[in-house]
Amino acid sequence: MDLALQAALLLFFIIGILLVVGVPISISVGIGSMVAMFSIVGFNNGLVSSAQRLFTGMNSFTLLAIPFFVLAGVIMNNGGIALRLINLAKVLSGRLPGSLAHTNVVANMLFGSISGSAVASAAAVGQTMSPLQKKEGYKQEFSAAVNIGSAPAGMIIPPSNTLIVYSLASGGTSIAALFIAGYLPGILWGLACMAVIFFMARRQKMPTSERVSMKQAFRTFLQAIPSLLLIVIVIGGIVGGIFTATEGSAIAVLYSLILSFIYRSIKIKDMPDIFLAATRTTVIVIFLIGVSMIMSWVMAFTNIPALLANSLFGFTDNIILILLLMNLVLLVIGTFLDPTPAILIFTPIFWPIAQSYGVDPVHFGIMIVINLSIGTITPPMGPVLFVGTKVAGLRLESVLKPLMPFFFATVVVLLLVTFIPEITLIVPELLGLFD
Repeated sequence: MDLALQAALLLFFIIGILLVVGVPISISVGIGSMVAMFSIVGFNNGLVSSAQRLFTGMNSFTLLAIPFFVLAGVIMNNGGIALRLINLAKVLSGRLPGSLAHTNVVANMLFGSISGSAVASAAAVGQTMSPLQKKEGYKQEFSAAVNIGSAPAGMIIPPSNTLIVYSLASGGTSIAALFIAGYLPGILWGLACMAVIFFMARRQKMPTSERVSMKQAFRTFLQAIPSLLLIVIVIGGIVGGIFTATEGSAIAVLYSLILSFIYRSIKIKDMPDIFLAATRTTVIVIFLIGVSMIMSWVMAFTNIPALLANSLFGFTDNIILILLLMNLVLLVIGTFLDPTPAILIFTPIFWPIAQSYGVDPVHFGIMIVINLSIGTITPPMGPVLFVGTKVAGLRLESVLKPLMPFFFATVVVLLLVTFIPEITLIVPELLGLFD
């Protein structure tokens, strides 16, 4: 048997077996990649090469933004910021039918745009909104579906760790352009969820919130301004070239920490637990990036990307069919693979094909992230799905049916973003980020 084919079969066989028996994906990818490398260059050389690839993969200044943004998200989650954003969301959602459900969506968009984490949004917003909606007579399964379906908007609206990973995997696509490009698609995701709620609320005659006075609305807005300023400072600074994404992430930590101390919602004694929680998340993400680099070497040696591309796309040169097929593959991959390794594995495979047809790297990156964001709410592995059901205290099966309309709505958003590039590119172009 050809050495390259043998290594490829060994790689996927070991990863598949380890995932089936419940080994974490980072360990599965690392062990499978190392064993495949051993079969190519021998044990001693493979051990050294694996260590070098692991270190090289993690030795990036850009990647420093991830632990800082994760830490900022954890601080916000514990620092009283979520509650102020939820209060603002109540004002913004007005007196629409099913207004508390609309509030949940707006709150996830606001909190996600600050924390950069869909899981953090689902946990923080869900813990507050679930009891409120239950008290108002909303079905718990519907409330959980609303929270789960809208939380991934935080993966698209900046700052977004997944967009930073894509920038690395695609060879250095501008993070500033990616961040700004995420705004309209992220807002579109939230509006799609609100459209589903509107029609369901009208049909099921869901309750409407009490009218908020102008005085109360103004006070709520003032209370939320310090939290919202974080977006202006961090994203404005990155886009304006005042500092890099990495430096902006450090500023986000400092700002959110000062704000939380001012709110007196975090004390010095809480900091070890906050650092530990952020470290656990960061280690998983960064280690995944490192082992994915070992896998990338093996895949390059075995020529897997070219073989896969030829088998999947060799029958057509129609860009519409190719993008549809890419979307379909990524939607399936996203159901059982975490966004970070999925981006690192499939961007080097799909991006050269898309590039050959003139697809913009920023547009392509947003398309990939939306695909994998949908995967986070889809069984069997969807992390947002599991967190959302856990927060609501429900069984997974009970949430799937009310979640389906939100799933289809987000797929519509994906198709719109895929085939109308202007949705993604117009804002970065207006700001001159492509010059």
